[in-house]
Amino acid sequence: MHNRRRAIIGSLVGTLSVATVSMATAASASGSSTRVFVPGAVVNPDHTVTLPLHKGRSGSRTVWFVVTEASDSNHADRWHASVSQKLANAVGTSAVQKVTVDRDGTVVFPASVDFTPSRSVAPGPLGFPPVAAAPGAVGEPGYSPLVQLPDGAILNAPQLANASGQADKVVALDTAAGTVRYGLTDGYARGNKVVYISTDATDPGAAAIEDVTYAPALNAAPFAGGDGTDSARASLAAVTNGQTGVGNPQRQGLNSALKGEGDPLNVLAWTPNQGRYSPLWDVHFTQFAPGVTPTLQKEFTGIEKLAEAGKVTAFPTGPWGPTGFIVDCPIIAQV
Repeated sequence: MHNRRRAIIGSLVGTLSVATVSMATAASASGSSTRVFVPGAVVNPDHTVTLPLHKGRSGSRTVWFVVTEASDSNHADRWHASVSQKLANAVGTSAVQKVTVDRDGTVVFPASVDFTPSRSVAPGPLGFPPVAAAPGAVGEPGYSPLVQLPDGAILNAPQLANASGQADKVVALDTAAGTVRYGLTDGYARGNKVVYISTDATDPGAAAIEDVTYAPALNAAPFAGGDGTDSARASLAAVTNGQTGVGNPQRQGLNSALKGEGDPLNVLAWTPNQGRYSPLWDVHFTQFAPGVTPTLQKEFTGIEKLAEAGKVTAFPTGPWGPTGFIVDCPIIAQV
């Protein structure tokens, strides 16, 4: 059943978003009080975030990337990023690119991203699942947003631009100033509203729906279904058949998002100030069972209880659990 579910996902599916660090309550650009987790981030009133932009190299090509998490506090301070100690569990796996660093500090990546494809998504009769989905950016063989530095530290360093183009969610790229403005996604974590960015996914359908880079190598991050400190992943629930309707206070789900009603409002298990947080979200498709009225969910533990009671299942069928792919979604702030 697991393989069948994953095959369906690979050709159709959609997804979510989440994740990133700091522990301060900071003022957003609009002046309102927002708890920003990523120290280098500025949350803007137009539902975007401004992040530090870094120049790197892949072969002879210039690449531009951001850093949202690091596996230890020293590197987090250096890159103005959040701490996600769980990323250290990916050391030495094929989920990471082993990078080098030039004398001038330039990070050299073995692989980059092809930003030339045209993204396409065709919603299905119910919105989700889509009848067709193709990502708008594809990682080269060996590409992953996770990089391992020569000293063994892990960074979440998604590439957002190179000579082939830029990520679709980039709103403004200022290489001279070293900043990028990137679109945010709404979701929930621990019962609170959060905003996150989504940059990569290991399933082509999910990458298309999320409008992010298809990065299958990332799926080697340990380990599917793992949410503890021995895993590089954290858990996320994506509702597939929630209530729909713009303005409906119970609205939630991939079905609603594919109808153009707003973000899917995925539910994340942890926030960046918690030790079990990771920006690599192990997606759990969550389908309300027949006869059960969907309601807005804001806590992952609440969905676990619904699953135990048989009120939600996996999609398209079977016991509720990890669907088999990752989305890289750093949580930026609690709002």
